[in-house]
Amino acid sequence: MTDQAVLQSVLDRAAAGGRITKEEALDLYRHAPLHALGQAADAVRRRRYAGTEHIATYIIERNINYTNVCVTACKFCAFYAAPKDTKKGWSRDLDDILRRCAETVELGGTQIMFQGGHHPDYGVEYYEHHFSAIKKDFPQLVIHSLGASEVEHMARISGVSAEEAIRRIHAAGLDSFAGAGAELLPARPRKAIAPLKESGERWLEIMEIAHKLGVESTSTMLMGTGETNAERIEHIAMIRDTQDRTGGFRAFIPYTYQPENNHLKGRTQATIFEYLRMIAIARLFLDNIAHIQGSWLTVGKEAGQLSLHYGADDLGSIMLEENVVSSAGAKHRSNRQEIIDLIRKAGRTPAQRATTYEHLLVHDDPANDPADDRVVSHISSTAIEGGTAHPELKLISAN
Repeated sequence: MTDQAVLQSVLDRAAAGGRITKEEALDLYRHAPLHALGQAADAVRRRRYAGTEHIATYIIERNINYTNVCVTACKFCAFYAAPKDTKKGWSRDLDDILRRCAETVELGGTQIMFQGGHHPDYGVEYYEHHFSAIKKDFPQLVIHSLGASEVEHMARISGVSAEEAIRRIHAAGLDSFAGAGAELLPARPRKAIAPLKESGERWLEIMEIAHKLGVESTSTMLMGTGETNAERIEHIAMIRDTQDRTGGFRAFIPYTYQPENNHLKGRTQATIFEYLRMIAIARLFLDNIAHIQGSWLTVGKEAGQLSLHYGADDLGSIMLEENVVSSAGAKHRSNRQEIIDLIRKAGRTPAQRATTYEHLLVHDDPANDPADDRVVSHISSTAIEGGTAHPELKLISAN
């Protein structure tokens, strides 16, 4: 049993701004009292955001899933269709994508997450065409999309380097990368759940290339697919090492595996306590990453609210559309007022933020809260229902 005095000494050092090792982080994750862990993490958050520590943020965005056709067949994914599955596979046409962008602007959204499968026909040219069309019609929307896995795939399809692929899609309109495809970076759990994806080292290498080209990103971690505690800590250690070199990760976002409709038989989600412990450890350990985001979509609104007391400074997005994790069982929905209330009842002042975390609107007076209740998380309503595609989805045959 680890000496509690030793644990408290490490917590005190981290709370005061000292760097902790991954061995110390693992010890804290396994053994530190939950409330002491949260208290130390919140101290780090307060010190980092001194002057605005009373604020917690959210963003309004839309996740446009452009296709579900994918060659990687990740075992945790309930969204994808195999390339030859013409009954299940679909792609959205550009007009449909632009219509969704228009709705996003109308509802006050500022960010587009453009994500989907690794389609065997979609190389760099596909993304150039779509990003340039979005930027032409909606220059006010930030395209915060894709990730290293999509870059690896599109570069291979087009026969170019990852660096060239990033340069081209950035020039076409991509503003920043999401943390998509990180899943779990250590080799054993990554091969177990996503054996056809690039290695964790390669994922980080591509992100490093992007950062050096001036394209920042977020970073993520998928919890609860059978990884060990040590592998969770190794994941964030790999991210911290890369961040030491590049400084390009804006945020870290852990989220929990959703266990329905996929091929990970017998696996269970990470518990709420495991999730909150990871939020706190991330705030203590990732001393070089500015923001820690709570994930209400996968853990629920109450746990998301609690994350604000364990080091998180951001509650993520009011997602006008989301089809991927909801396909695997995430059923949590929320609207703008609910998110504002969650933040306020956590003792914080809510603020709508931009992609780069500037405060766009601070809700410091409840009497002036926005009245538009149309801004609602729209989970899975545009996904496949009852085994058939919606009429606006183009069924495809990808060979």
